[in-house]
Amino acid sequence: MRIPGTVIPETDGRSNAQFLNGIFAATSSLMLSQIREMTGLDASALQNWVKRGWVSPPQNRRYNVDQVARILIINMLREALQHEKIAFLLSYVNGSVMDRSDDIIPESKLYEYICTVAEEYRGKDVTDSERLRAAIEKVTADYVETTEGASQRLRKALEIIIIAGRSIQVKRRADRLLDEIYS
Repeated sequence: MRIPGTVIPETDGRSNAQFLNGIFAATSSLMLSQIREMTGLDASALQNWVKRGWVSPPQNRRYNVDQVARILIINMLREALQHEKIAFLLSYVNGSVMDRSDDIIPESKLYEYICTVAEEYRGKDVTDSERLRAAIEKVTADYVETTEGASQRLRKALEIIIIAGRSIQVKRRADRLLDEIYS
């Protein structure tokens, strides 16, 4: 298993939710080359995401924690969802990528929630909607609504993200099994 949205293997005993905090404890921003190394994406893909308005432009060629979190979320979901649907989902949560005033949650906190729910829900039946929603409720219990209905939007988006992430794992497993009998 890898840390969501990265090519970095998980570390036993460490929570993936603290991944970004660990990186940004030493620096306030990352260069494109560092993000490329972390995600396995090429520069043109990242620049295209900025050009399309899926990620806000870097400041002085550097990306802050929320921009990196958004990149990781997009990268994590791109095997399961079309880019336009990912962009819609993220705007459903936080409105315009260029306007921070309409955000209901910083993308870094959203990424932390994603990692925490994914860790808590690992190995459980993703089709058990009640159990997934209960896990999401538990993880987001500390969330303070900034606008009416924000909690509901956040939790619905998290449910979609977790199910999409799990669908990627299932597809990869099916591909491995198929490769075993195909070769």
